[in-house]
Amino acid sequence: MNTNCAKAFTAMCLGSFLTPWALSAVETANDDQYLSWPVYSGQDLELDATPRQANFRLWSPKAEAVRLMIYPTDRNSKAIETVDMKASENGTWTASLAGNYYGKFYTFSIKHNGRWLDETPGVWAKAVGTNGHRAAIIDFDTTDPAGWSDDRGPVVDNITDVVLYEMHHRDFSVDPSSGIVNKGKFLALTEAGTHNQTGESTGIDHLKELGVTHVHILPSYDYNSVDEANLPSNQYNWGYDPYNYNVPEGSYSTNPADPVVRVREMKEMIKALHDAGIGVVMDVVYNHTADNDGSNFSLTAPGYYYRHRSDGSYSDASGCGNETASERKQMSDFIVNSVKYWANEYHVDGFRFDLMAIHDTETMDRVAAELKKINPSIFVYGEGWTAGDSPLPAERRALKENVAKMEGIAVFSDDIRDAVKGHYSNAADRGFATGKPGNEETVKIGIVASTAHPQVDYSKGNNSKFAYASAPTQIINYVSCHDDLTLTDKLAKSMPEASETERQRAARLAQTIVFTSQGTPFMFAGEEVFRDKKGVHNSYKSPDSINAIDWNLKHKNSEQFEYYRQLIKLRKEHPAFRMTTADQIARHLVFDEKTDENVISYTLRDHANGDVWKEIKVVFNGNPKAMEVKVAKRNWTVIAEDGRIDADGLGSSRGGKISVAPTSALILAR
Repeated sequence: MNTNCAKAFTAMCLGSFLTPWALSAVETANDDQYLSWPVYSGQDLELDATPRQANFRLWSPKAEAVRLMIYPTDRNSKAIETVDMKASENGTWTASLAGNYYGKFYTFSIKHNGRWLDETPGVWAKAVGTNGHRAAIIDFDTTDPAGWSDDRGPVVDNITDVVLYEMHHRDFSVDPSSGIVNKGKFLALTEAGTHNQTGESTGIDHLKELGVTHVHILPSYDYNSVDEANLPSNQYNWGYDPYNYNVPEGSYSTNPADPVVRVREMKEMIKALHDAGIGVVMDVVYNHTADNDGSNFSLTAPGYYYRHRSDGSYSDASGCGNETASERKQMSDFIVNSVKYWANEYHVDGFRFDLMAIHDTETMDRVAAELKKINPSIFVYGEGWTAGDSPLPAERRALKENVAKMEGIAVFSDDIRDAVKGHYSNAADRGFATGKPGNEETVKIGIVASTAHPQVDYSKGNNSKFAYASAPTQIINYVSCHDDLTLTDKLAKSMPEASETERQRAARLAQTIVFTSQGTPFMFAGEEVFRDKKGVHNSYKSPDSINAIDWNLKHKNSEQFEYYRQLIKLRKEHPAFRMTTADQIARHLVFDEKTDENVISYTLRDHANGDVWKEIKVVFNGNPKAMEVKVAKRNWTVIAEDGRIDADGLGSSRGGKISVAPTSALILAR
């Protein structure tokens, strides 16, 4: 089981466990009870406001009574109205207030088992004030930047055409070397013309120069762990502790107290990226909440939204104190409607699901299908594992092993990750790219995107023992992400005797394997300039001194950046690396049967996937010494050799016996 989820588990999630009013074991042990709860499928949950009226609807089937409180400010004020809501259809409670309530704030409180629970903004708040404790009533038309109605993200025919770049708002812009004014904010990605001390581009210009197609931004919804009222304290968090799922995080705005500002600035960021031809993937964490009994879910419908053990305690497949129950209709609807809301209101282009295997496959199928109706270019991927056991039967979980059951969903490949660089859980462990033999077959599993291939023996795989993907569109290839050690730090710990130049060669080989493999490539921000995190593997709340990217590295490691840029250019220009079916891969990708230890050699043949190149020869040498390979005697263009790459060609070769430099890739084309 992989537990490399993006958290320090319970410590980070700040979840309180059973409080005095916690549900009893009798109430929670029998999940069958929830099947009888009414479900509300209307689109008017929580708030529908105009300048003339504000209509409220809260789903709370077991509440004995519900109150609505109206406030003049987002905090430090008393309610100016308290309204008793009326029981309505399918477990909902409603209230209508005449007049213009724009600029006001509200909360709900339900009476449960004879006592009034704490106030909550509800689960469907779409605007909030400081720290998200009170929901806001705003006119969303005032949040749209100029040209928003015409805003569109990049057109994506297949997810394999995508190049993913995972980044955190603060990491990317907060260092003084970024030259960015709005450091750590949504607006950082709207600033053009920024550069480091030696003139190299940073920010959005850097992304354009690098050539990535989509940025995968770590959680940007309103999360729990950063005090928005005290931002000068320089707090940091990845954000995997959800509080309000449908509101932008206030600490990334220039004014968390103003609900309109955080919405508008997130839209401005997305529009700027779209104008630059770059899509936006949102990291979503529907699998758990930051709190248990005090969460907005528990304060509106106690018990319903979570799975429990037989003794009534919270089940904890997330490793963060709880796990949500996506198999229940109202929770499933919440997830589906939430991503639809982000796609419609914010023009989000894709979604990455944290610990996706906590969710059921039916819900994930609904997510993908409904999003495609909004925008055919939207795609969905996630972690195909949990961080612990779950009451949800394994066959129903959105595990990587079940990805073939889920149309339009992709999963991360831990096969290629661990085989190429060494196992994530052991810093000293080496992999194929760092000279450790025995990983060749698992690397091949990654190269064919975990699909069935006549030359790949899955019985020899390190992590997976069968071809679990039915198509390469179901696989995300990577060697590093925000979790665990950065690739730079992993290489430093597993190759302590090596020079930085040698470690950079290993990084180039590792990423060349990722970017030339079938499936969709994914990279971690800053590794194109060889960024590190000072050896901290779980930096979810580490200071900027650990997490921030030093953009002066772009000058120091300019050759590394250029290698990444050319590697991305190669992939984007040549569809042979972007096949879309398992049959294509089986027909067009042929491995050389006899190769030396820690050498992989294969051919992409017959204009694979309509490529202009008839034949592409790819050789990976993971050994610290040169190795000889046999290549057909033809007129080849050299694309990559000896730690260098140029998508337009480095020179020519006649084939035959070729010496492949240590720790490098050889790519030939004709």
